[in-house]
Amino acid sequence: MEQNLFENEIAAVAAAAGGCDASPGSAPPPPLAARLRPSGFSQFFGQSHVIGDGKLLRRAIESDSFHSIILSGPPGCGKTSLAELVAGVTGSAFIRLSGVLSTVADLRKEIAAAANRLRNGRRTIVFIDEIHRFNRAQQDVLLPDIENGTIRFIGATTQNPFFYVVGPLLSRSLLFRLEPLSEGDVSGIIRNALSDPRSFPGMDVEISDDAVQFIAENCEGDARRALNALEIAVLAGARDGSRVRVSKADAESSMQEKAVEYGDDGHYDTASAFIKSMRGSDPDSAVYWLAKMLHAGEDIRFIARRIVIFASEDVGNADPRALQLAVSAMKAVEMIGMPEARIILSQAVTYCASAPKSNASYLAVDAAMKDVRENRVQPVPLHLRDSHYKGAAQLGHGEGYKYPHDHEGGHVEQDYMCVKKVYYEPKDSGFETKIREKLSRIRKPGGLE
Repeated sequence: MEQNLFENEIAAVAAAAGGCDASPGSAPPPPLAARLRPSGFSQFFGQSHVIGDGKLLRRAIESDSFHSIILSGPPGCGKTSLAELVAGVTGSAFIRLSGVLSTVADLRKEIAAAANRLRNGRRTIVFIDEIHRFNRAQQDVLLPDIENGTIRFIGATTQNPFFYVVGPLLSRSLLFRLEPLSEGDVSGIIRNALSDPRSFPGMDVEISDDAVQFIAENCEGDARRALNALEIAVLAGARDGSRVRVSKADAESSMQEKAVEYGDDGHYDTASAFIKSMRGSDPDSAVYWLAKMLHAGEDIRFIARRIVIFASEDVGNADPRALQLAVSAMKAVEMIGMPEARIILSQAVTYCASAPKSNASYLAVDAAMKDVRENRVQPVPLHLRDSHYKGAAQLGHGEGYKYPHDHEGGHVEQDYMCVKKVYYEPKDSGFETKIREKLSRIRKPGGLE
């Protein structure tokens, strides 16, 4: 009996979706997220920074004055929905292609069809999802027909378009970055879905506030993921005739383990936040970004190498032990591997983040290399040149060299470079404070004497 009721509900949803056989056992309906594409700005949640009243994209759409648009952003933030909304608002034919599956032949076919429509007075929007999957030659095919107005182009990508979209196409396009939806936006989408007759026809759905909150908090700003979870929770929820009650427990069981968005941008941006958190002496934030990288499957050797570089670049001589610990951690994660490597990495991260900081060594070598590049290269003073080969003495090599260990304090004044330069300026931080004090005495006339 319950199975028949479930099949009837699926059939009713299929009928409401349109074009589907309503009988039990027929093909399943499109997912809820596809059925509820917004038809107007009033139904579109989020992205007010680009489609709010008076914003450039909103004005371009409402005035029907755009030629090419590229939308970038994480999954489920509304790229496809916005593209379909644009087609509806402008009355254009909407052709959807995939950067993964479509070919140049598919493109040429749709462009020819668009030319026919244009002759009959109707424009065509060619929407290419995952445009970053098209290679340069495929993207170049679009350029002439965008230029002459045969098609209007909207591209969507989860990656950084400046890395993956060819320059000529970028220069012809309005470029907009969409952000993950807020919890409030996702809650609004869920509430709107429950009041939309296309969602669950013939079903009276009640959902608890904490269930809505749970989905909104755990969908990572992904509307598609939130609506998929809602659909599963409703179809599997407790029933009393046509009434369905969705509890927080139903919502929890409908959510799969979340996948962290971690494309090329995620890799570089997260690594940047990781380094900057350690540099800012915030071990808590640094460990969070470490955890995100580990959860996303980042190469632990990459993480370990970054910590080693950081230990020298940002901690330096303020705490020389940081480099020792970082190198030990790098060797250890190679031998141990995950999951225990997370503990070793966490120790290195928290130590480096909490250590006193100095980039004086980093600045010193860069300043010296700049001098080598841009100024006259200094000759090695004769008394410092190698004197351990036959004939060196005849050339005057090593003559007059003063051996520091023969002098009090292990230091003696002599010319070590033909010009007097200061590259290394220790900071008043950690152990480098002692180095600073010593060098300030050495660099004075008379040195330590």
